[in-house]
Amino acid sequence: MRWVRPLSARLAEPAETVGAKARGLVALHRLGLPVPPGFVVTTDACRAFLREGRLPEGLRAELAAAADGLAAATGRRFGAAERPLAVSVRSGASVSMPGMMDTVLNLGLTAEAAAGLAAETGDTRFALESRLRFLMSLSAALTCAAPAIDAADAPHAGAAGGPGAECDRPARAIAAAEAELERRCGRAVLHDAAMQLELAVQAVFSSWESARARTYRELHGIPHDLGTAVVVQAMVFGNRDGRSGTGVAFSRDPTTGEDTPYGDVLFGRQGEDVVSGRVPTPPLRALRAREPAVWAALTGALARVEGHYRDACYLEFTFESGRLWLLQARPGRLTGAAAVRVAAELADAGVITREEALLRVAPGQLRHARTPRIAAPARADAFVRGVGACPGVAAGRVATTAEAAVRMAAEGPVILVRPETSPHDMRGLAAAAGIVTARGGTASHAAVVARSLGRPAVVGAAGLAVDPAGAAVRAGGRALAEGALVTIDGTGGEVVAGSPPVTAGTADAHLDRLLSWADEVSGDHSARAEARRLADAHAVLRGGGAG
Repeated sequence: MRWVRPLSARLAEPAETVGAKARGLVALHRLGLPVPPGFVVTTDACRAFLREGRLPEGLRAELAAAADGLAAATGRRFGAAERPLAVSVRSGASVSMPGMMDTVLNLGLTAEAAAGLAAETGDTRFALESRLRFLMSLSAALTCAAPAIDAADAPHAGAAGGPGAECDRPARAIAAAEAELERRCGRAVLHDAAMQLELAVQAVFSSWESARARTYRELHGIPHDLGTAVVVQAMVFGNRDGRSGTGVAFSRDPTTGEDTPYGDVLFGRQGEDVVSGRVPTPPLRALRAREPAVWAALTGALARVEGHYRDACYLEFTFESGRLWLLQARPGRLTGAAAVRVAAELADAGVITREEALLRVAPGQLRHARTPRIAAPARADAFVRGVGACPGVAAGRVATTAEAAVRMAAEGPVILVRPETSPHDMRGLAAAAGIVTARGGTASHAAVVARSLGRPAVVGAAGLAVDPAGAAVRAGGRALAEGALVTIDGTGGEVVAGSPPVTAGTADAHLDRLLSWADEVSGDHSARAEARRLADAHAVLRGGGAG
């Protein structure tokens, strides 16, 4: 059996074999959009690894051959001191599981390769930071633990301070990270890029069975036996210089469905910083003024990808020295009112049929389609304000850790309040009725998971201090103890102490139109719950008849 496939427009195997991420990259290839070269290790290999506890027979040789092919395609050499090749190693299951499995960036940057990268670019700071990020991410992936050093704290392109300070700090951190990786994996790993690649693939396979991944699958009804593919691509560096960066982009606003590009961008950083929430993220529109050519290429790509999927779409991107690269593409998977609006507007434009529009909205999504709001006077007296990341209102007692959220949820609704969240918080996120973070943007881990769970969320609440040790949260000179009742508004981004009045969702012309189409399909125009009206239409369209 062959375990590895090249990523190209010719790749025809289904997502069940190569994963949804690889299928999205194939779509980008076919659209002629810029994608770093790479290859994919199949889900079959993952299942064999999980059964046997080791890489299946022949995979090591295939990985070596694929790495040689990638080196030939890029004109670089894997782990070499001259024109070194670095790669990203990312999971890619057939069903999206955002942030639940491991990623390793900059793999192949041995000490020799990092020195070669510094010589090639003339930028020692960049080479050292990139090697530090690699060491931290590989070490964390191999132990299923959070990195011992935070990559977001590393100096980056455009960082303040003199050149000496920019190089000294990552050099000291690299020494500590090398010692930790040597302790965990042996010294040979530090110098052998091929061995690093094998270990990274094994780590991604193993993360399929992590507690956070299993929890996510149980919440979403995803079978445990699917396994994940692994996507390996040549690195493009968002931390290369002041004209580099990374971000995520939606073709339409995922909270409202408005037809405008939406997302987050970071300059001089790598993608993990956007997702982590540790770094404040400017809105996507900041790219237009700072890198107009990248903005034009990105918005053009969004339009083409939306046309391909005939749906709102999501892109992950990096730009290196002013050149755009696309790293992931998929339909947007919007919720609530946003899903309703996009489906209705695409049908109105003739992009999809009314029947398709009805089937794109699940009856359960109507729970947030007429979005309630905290009443205006109470919003004016908010404890803290952030960015609404998932619409809806939720009330509950403050929990400052994931463990506290799980424990307290047994006695009633909780609001998980954290500086930021990570995949290690998954059980707490699942237990919470709503989520608040002090840092992060609309593409942060907290925001993405909240939308996937349908939980109201507020992110980037500047001025919010979370003190798990003291079991309290503070903002604007006020403090709330863990267990205090708060209400959050995931539309406007307000966090209000207590239980304020809540206004019912206002009239929604898009929802009213969608439901009128549902009644036409079902033939039932009687007064009944909105979700029931849509469910009856679904039953007819799927051949079951209204019930």
